[in-house]
Amino acid sequence: MKKLFLLDAMALIYRSHFALAKNPRITSTKINTSAIFGFTNTLLEILKKENPTHIAVAFDTSAPTFRHVEFPAYKAQREAQPEDITTAIPYIFRLLEAFNVKILRLEGYEADDIIGTFAKKAKEKGDIVTYMMTPDKDYAQLVEENIFLYKPASFGNEHSIWGIKEVLERWEIQETLQVIDILGLQGDAVDNIPGIPSVGEKTAIKLIKEYQSVENVIANGDKIAGKLGENVRNFADQAKLSKKLATIELNVPLEFVEDELLRKDFDKEKVKNLFEELEFKTLTARLFEAKKPEVKKEAKTSKTTKNTAKNTQNAVATPAQYDLFGNLIPGTGTQVTTTDNKTDQEDNNDNFNYFGDNDTEFVSSYQTIYNTVHYYHVIDTPELREDLIKHLLLQKYVCFDTETTGLIAHQAEIVGLSFAYSPNEAYYVPFPNNFTEAKTILEEFSVVFEHKEIIKIAQNLKYDYTILQNYGIEIKGNLEDTMLLHYLLEPDAKHGLDDLAQNYLHYKPVEIEELIGKKGKNQTQLNMRDVPLEQIKEYACEDADVTLQLWLKFKDMLTEGQKNIYQNIEMPLVPVLAEMERNGIKIDTKSLKIISEKITEEVKVLEKDIYQLATTEFNIASPKQLGEILFETLKLDNKAKKTRTGQYATGEEILQKLKDKHLIIPKILEYREIVKLQNTYIDAIPELINPKTQRVHTTFQQAIASTGRLSSTNPNLQNIPIKTTRGKEMRRAFVAEENSVTKKYIVSADYSQIELRIMAHFAKDNTMIEAFKRGEDIHTITASKINKIDPKDVTPEMRRRAKTANFGIIYGVSAHGLSEQLEISRSEAKELIDEYFVQFPNIKQYMDNAISEARHQEYVETLWGRRRYLRSINSQNQVEKGNAERNAINAPIQGTAADMIKLAMIAVFDFLKNQKLQTKLLLQVHDELVFEVPEHELDIIQNQIPMLMQQAMPLDVPVEVGMGKGDNWLEAH
Repeated sequence: MKKLFLLDAMALIYRSHFALAKNPRITSTKINTSAIFGFTNTLLEILKKENPTHIAVAFDTSAPTFRHVEFPAYKAQREAQPEDITTAIPYIFRLLEAFNVKILRLEGYEADDIIGTFAKKAKEKGDIVTYMMTPDKDYAQLVEENIFLYKPASFGNEHSIWGIKEVLERWEIQETLQVIDILGLQGDAVDNIPGIPSVGEKTAIKLIKEYQSVENVIANGDKIAGKLGENVRNFADQAKLSKKLATIELNVPLEFVEDELLRKDFDKEKVKNLFEELEFKTLTARLFEAKKPEVKKEAKTSKTTKNTAKNTQNAVATPAQYDLFGNLIPGTGTQVTTTDNKTDQEDNNDNFNYFGDNDTEFVSSYQTIYNTVHYYHVIDTPELREDLIKHLLLQKYVCFDTETTGLIAHQAEIVGLSFAYSPNEAYYVPFPNNFTEAKTILEEFSVVFEHKEIIKIAQNLKYDYTILQNYGIEIKGNLEDTMLLHYLLEPDAKHGLDDLAQNYLHYKPVEIEELIGKKGKNQTQLNMRDVPLEQIKEYACEDADVTLQLWLKFKDMLTEGQKNIYQNIEMPLVPVLAEMERNGIKIDTKSLKIISEKITEEVKVLEKDIYQLATTEFNIASPKQLGEILFETLKLDNKAKKTRTGQYATGEEILQKLKDKHLIIPKILEYREIVKLQNTYIDAIPELINPKTQRVHTTFQQAIASTGRLSSTNPNLQNIPIKTTRGKEMRRAFVAEENSVTKKYIVSADYSQIELRIMAHFAKDNTMIEAFKRGEDIHTITASKINKIDPKDVTPEMRRRAKTANFGIIYGVSAHGLSEQLEISRSEAKELIDEYFVQFPNIKQYMDNAISEARHQEYVETLWGRRRYLRSINSQNQVEKGNAERNAINAPIQGTAADMIKLAMIAVFDFLKNQKLQTKLLLQVHDELVFEVPEHELDIIQNQIPMLMQQAMPLDVPVEVGMGKGDNWLEAH
């Protein structure tokens, strides 16, 4: 059977664009090639892995289709096509022409109509199997014998192929055409197909299982009870229309010429020129420079098992270098390989030529451990460990990685340790399941970790640092972290090892699930101790090897400002955070239990009130049921927004706008607040208490927030509400350790209005600067200026509005946004903002300059040089552009505040260590540091900590730090 692949171009292009949205590929000429790169990889992957005999790519056109004629609102709600995709499409046309792939398009029809028509015509030939490649499940209606839906891989999952069996099981139907009936009933929010109100997928499946088709559902509308039956009867015509709109046309007037779809050799010159223009260096190398790999299998030695050497290149003209086993290090000397003892798979690879060209071939979408030459060794005897240590001590830099029993660093035990100091070469040291014996082995390596001249490199160093601390091993000297390096290079991107390897090395590491299995209802993950030595050796060595290669790539990429941040803030902060996580904080579980019981009663009262106002009981936590109550039963908004799944939007922003329309809205908002507080913190925190320490040990995330702010998880202490009474009460449960010998207190040190002070510094606004220098209330001064009155005549309401404006300006608030925050008209809000800028012209000048510079540079920087890239600030998409402009104003301010408190933490940590004080730094939350202080150290802490925080980063305005103490966090704050 011949194999035809029909690709849904726009679906794959959009998918590629958004997959790389947080880490876009930008050329030196400022072209965003994310969509082109992703689409190219998809095309090459199909050509390599699926080896189709025939292939074509179908495109939509901008012309209206017959569906628009039938239903003018069809796809009307869709946002404008991103500018970068519009730019990408002509390049993708050129790409397909260079690869001699047939392009299919016709005005008045969509890609799914063309693909459907060609799939059916191919089936009529009798000797073609067709695969429709798209993430769009609507294509499932076309599936039949020899026609399959090929869903591309996504979110780490492999691609999937749906035949008749898979489609029938997915929708619980009897024939694939009933997919159309389900779509007709439930509608499609993405395409603005209305369906029947309140009918989602589950209800649609239930109806089709009982009545077989939309027409039969309508015919039996009188038999369907309740609101559902009423909707079926009232919206029968709409359901029929929706089914028609969802039906893929199978008679598109395009001629099916089999020979035109035949897979052909690509035009080398065109492809190479296009790749060079798009700066696809890795793709160019893989496509035009990769030669046929020769495979060598090495026998086991008495001490270690060497990895199969794949993709070994012959006659490398560089001086030979050897590892501690006497093996030639990859990339040096001259290597001679044989092709004996090949596996069946390797023989198949030898015989397969992806593009019909004997000189070059596409080797792989990504390099992997299975197709890359590497030498990974097990170090499992005292003699081998001694030999390895001697070699490590000779290196200028060493990369290391720990394998452990869990993700919580201060609780995990070490399973193994890997080292790398030369690319493609690494060593794995396994550890016994005995703390004392493991500690003894680790102590052998302490001479390496404590050697101040050797650079120690890791990915997410804080984790490995903590693991070694668990065994009493300190890492000294110059430390490097590839995660933090990349965090500074691309703060908005992902910084995980797998993502970095794929994006920068075009290498896909082994996933942890391959070793320990996936976690699920019917699946149990293994412990790393259960993984066979040969497998864990490969996995662990790969981590160290890949990390080393990333470091070699990243280390010279930082700007001077980024180097400053890296060397003086981010890296020195690692031991500080590790110590804070180890310290943890004591929790008063009795206090939490009392709060929980009180809130449970409040929830019951609220539920009763909400049911009474709704005139029925329903699941308040269900957005779907809530939306139906608000917008169908109570009819609070006849133009209520709907989500992509077709249900009403009931987010907080929506409810805030409706809170004056009905008494039920404030009740629902209050219900959500206290249920979230109870579920997220009050009931969850006791489960996170470490049974050994009886304390909660949050994990501080250093590379999450693009502004430089720290965040925390398990629990997330950054999000405990501090403006509500209940949120404040939560802090009462965070207490000082009780000690019969020494009384201890919780002490809080908090920067006062630090972002406003930083804004005054950036803007050089004399009015604000002088107000801060005189110690005046900045919000009162702002109110007096805006209202042109004496400060003593400012009312609380005036001050509230001024405070909202002060903080809103930092975030680039619009008149619309300010009007909603202050609950005033938009015209009043605009007048307030206009007057604000009249009174504080330097603030306006700062904002305009920030946006102007960002448009020119496409990035902004903090005072210390932390960079935030704003590549969409010159976009034609107004939403993207507006977000970027707001970030241009806010990122330098918020980022500078983040840098300041990090510098303060480092200074405080060093002070506590140098003075050998018992005081512990426990938490950092926004602009606040929380300590546990013995009574006899209170005076020195209350005197020294504010000074250290004030001196962390000098500004043109004085920096104030508020201090408080108490038996718990609430009393101290």
